[in-house]
Amino acid sequence: MSPDSSLPPPGAGASVDGNRSGGGPLLALLARALELWLRQQCQEIDSLEIQLEGSAARLLQGKLEGARLRARRVVFQDLRFESVELTGESILLQVGSALRGQASLLQEPFRVRGQISLSSDDLNRSLGSAQWRQLGDNLAEELLGVSPLVRVRILDRRLVLSAPSAGSDRPIEVAATLAASDGTVVLQTQAEGPIYRVPMDPAIHIERAELEAGTLLLEGEALVRP
Repeated sequence: MSPDSSLPPPGAGASVDGNRSGGGPLLALLARALELWLRQQCQEIDSLEIQLEGSAARLLQGKLEGARLRARRVVFQDLRFESVELTGESILLQVGSALRGQASLLQEPFRVRGQISLSSDDLNRSLGSAQWRQLGDNLAEELLGVSPLVRVRILDRRLVLSAPSAGSDRPIEVAATLAASDGTVVLQTQAEGPIYRVPMDPAIHIERAELEAGTLLLEGEALVRP
């Protein structure tokens, strides 16, 4: 998914496209409530822009026709992202709760599609956190034959993994290719080399995974639950 040129530039804060939606002040209030809810779900969001679509009549019934968001420098469950772009449709909201500032914003789960990007620093800080360190060590064990994982860097279109070497100050390193397969991310060191499939939440389905310009790009679909 390429970035949506209709979204406002980063740094503008939460925004609503009232011309297309016709939701008026109610839509603006819901955008503020959605912004608050998103910030409560995440440990950190540096900048956030939101577009909502829906008529006033449908909004009073709690039905939002669509939502788009763009965020930068996001931390969610100790995972760090440079950018997040998501689009969702047919969202049922608890309008009364939202307008009262209560946390119970969603009536039921809904699906979003979009793209996230991570830098080398994002990967290192995420995999170095207590919550995700075991994932990094498992990755090193499978692809390097030794753990712990001490560093990850993106070099051209490969992910270079580093682990300590016994009896040497120089780490063991291996370069792995990366691709999306069967809903998850797959890493492989060479054509016939070891393969590591990243364990994925069943609610997330990865459709594209690429390394480019020093960034890991992931694209796909996810189920957002209340």
